[in-house]
Amino acid sequence: MTEILDNLVALLSLEPIEENLFRGRSEDLGLRQLFGGQVLGQAVSAASQTVEPGRQVHSLHGYFLRPGDASLPVLYEVDPLRDGKSFSARRVTAIQKGRPIFTCSASFQAGEEGLEHQQPTMPEVPGPEGLASETELARQVADQLPERLHDWAISAKPIEIRPVTRVNPFSPEPCAPIRYAWFRADGRLPDDPQLHRYLLAYASDFSLLNTALQPHGVSVFQKFMQVASLDHALWFHGDLRLDDWLLFAVESPWSANARGFARGHVFDRSGRLVASMAQEGLIRRREDWQ
Repeated sequence: MTEILDNLVALLSLEPIEENLFRGRSEDLGLRQLFGGQVLGQAVSAASQTVEPGRQVHSLHGYFLRPGDASLPVLYEVDPLRDGKSFSARRVTAIQKGRPIFTCSASFQAGEEGLEHQQPTMPEVPGPEGLASETELARQVADQLPERLHDWAISAKPIEIRPVTRVNPFSPEPCAPIRYAWFRADGRLPDDPQLHRYLLAYASDFSLLNTALQPHGVSVFQKFMQVASLDHALWFHGDLRLDDWLLFAVESPWSANARGFARGHVFDRSGRLVASMAQEGLIRRREDWQ
C-alpha cells in the first residue's frame, strides 16, 4: 500500500477501548464539518468488529444528527441487537463532546446461495484509462480553490476518482442530475473483505449530493450554498475490491423543501452490481453567507 492509503486504512481500523466501545481519530479535509464518509466507514468498522467471523455487512441505514468536529476523535458505541442463525444486527452511535453526531443500524449475513438477478445494467461510459483524476483537475484551477480546501484538493488521495461527468464547480451550468465516475484505492489492499467494505462506505459520501445540485447550476464550492448529509443508506450486494476500478453511477430524481435526494449504484469492471446507496441531504441557499 502507499503511505496515504495506509493512513486511510489506519483511520478506519479504530482502537478498542472497552467492550463494544471504539475510538477513531479524525482527518480534516477542509470542509465546514467532519467528512461524513469518515463516520460511515468507521461505523461499519466498529460494528464489524463485534460480529462473528464469516458474517459481512450487507446493509446500513444511518442519520447524521450533528456536524462533527474534524479536530476531535470520535467514539463509537455498538449495541449488539441480535445474533441469529444467519443474520446479526448492530446499532452504532458516534459520539463527540458527549453528544451523538451519527447513529445507524447495520445488518450482517453469512454467505449463502440464493436466487440471482441484476437490474440495472452497467451504463455504457468511457473506461478510466485516459481520464483525468479529480486531483489533476483541481491542480488546473488551484488559484480558484477556497483556502480551506486548497492543500487537500491538490494533494494525492488514498482513493483516486476519475470523473466521466465533468462539471465546473466555480461556474456551474444547469445540467441533468446524473453523474458517473470511476474510483479505486491508490495501491494494493489486503485480501480482507470487511476492509474493502469499510472503504466503500467511506467513498460512498463523495458524489451523491453534488449530483442533486447539477440541475440548479450551483456547487458546494460556492460560498452561499449550505450542503450537508442528513441520512444515508448503503447496501452491499457481494464481494468487491476497492483496489480495482469501480464505476459510481449516481442520479438525483428529486429536490425541494431545502432537501435533495440522490441514489447510486456501484459496478465492477465486469459490469457486476456490487453495491447500491441512497442519501438525502440539506441543500440551502444562504445569502447571508455571501
